[in-house]
Amino acid sequence: MSSLFERMAVREHEQVVLCRDGGSGLKAVIAIHSTVLGPALGGCRMWPYANEGEAIEDVLRLSRGMTYKAAVAGLNLGGGKAVIIGDSRNQKTETLFRTFGRFVHSLSGRYITAEDVGTTVHDIEWVRMETPYATGISQGMGGSGDPSPMTAWGVYKGMKACTEKALGTASLSGLRVAIQGLGNTGYHLARYLSADRVKLVVTDIDPARVDRVAKEFNAEPVAEDAIYDVDAEMFAPCALGAVVNDATLPRMKFKIIAGTANNVLEDEDRHGQAVKKRGILYAPDFVINCGGLINVASELEGYNVDKVRRQIDNVAGTLHEVFAVSEREGIPTIEAANRVAEQRIEQVARLGRMWMGGRTRGRTRG
Repeated sequence: MSSLFERMAVREHEQVVLCRDGGSGLKAVIAIHSTVLGPALGGCRMWPYANEGEAIEDVLRLSRGMTYKAAVAGLNLGGGKAVIIGDSRNQKTETLFRTFGRFVHSLSGRYITAEDVGTTVHDIEWVRMETPYATGISQGMGGSGDPSPMTAWGVYKGMKACTEKALGTASLSGLRVAIQGLGNTGYHLARYLSADRVKLVVTDIDPARVDRVAKEFNAEPVAEDAIYDVDAEMFAPCALGAVVNDATLPRMKFKIIAGTANNVLEDEDRHGQAVKKRGILYAPDFVINCGGLINVASELEGYNVDKVRRQIDNVAGTLHEVFAVSEREGIPTIEAANRVAEQRIEQVARLGRMWMGGRTRGRTRG
């Protein structure tokens, strides 16, 4: 296995922090991918990883995605992520999250946390007791609350850009969409789509979630593994990543892949090419699901819901830009999205180098 430094070098990470506390039982990893555009903002995930190596690989992938997500969203923020190794169903305590908050605070603002898979607004409020570097807190505490409705709203708007490109219409009415994962973002996405008269086929590891969505939105439930075989125009992955892989892709009959999940492609290069070859339009995850990040980032300047919605509405335009680059260059949409993000990061980095160079020359002349 490669060393941690070698694994960091692959994606050009700046910093990885291993956090352990015997009293609280905390085992966490904080990864800061880039601070070129600003402090690294990204949620804290709590998941029962099989081992530390799996947790580290996940946080490295996720934190890089946050850098690119912030870049394409036009935010002056870098990318970071944290994972807590543990079962969110029975291992959460105030002490655990407050201890995690102290580790976040020790980074002096280089990393700002928020909720993610397995964590809630309430959990982040415990973190906030120990550090101001936490967003996604309740409105009662001056925050914006749960960001998942805004994440889902951005995906909903982005789906219209996808159908416009792939199907020649921005209307979703009457289409079939297969949703995988009915947690916070998946549930709200189902709500928006149902209101737009979309026919839903849904699955989740939790039968109670499936029952709820089936009853509320007249959705058709299917078994977990059967979601890949559904005959629908669009597949919306809204759970964990790497669901587009060698085993699942040959089974897919979808024309579009667009959801709230991160790192949907198991291998960006290989599966990005494979999706393109099959004629499936893939909406790069960090472009279409940036609504939640935009929402929590707004707290740093003073939350304004109208401004947030206007920014999220730009997701469709960014997707059209990505699709245009993909078509013009003959490259997969994930590669096109990476180019769009990297271009902004490099432009800002170049501006910084020019500014520092000017200051140095000025001091030399003096």
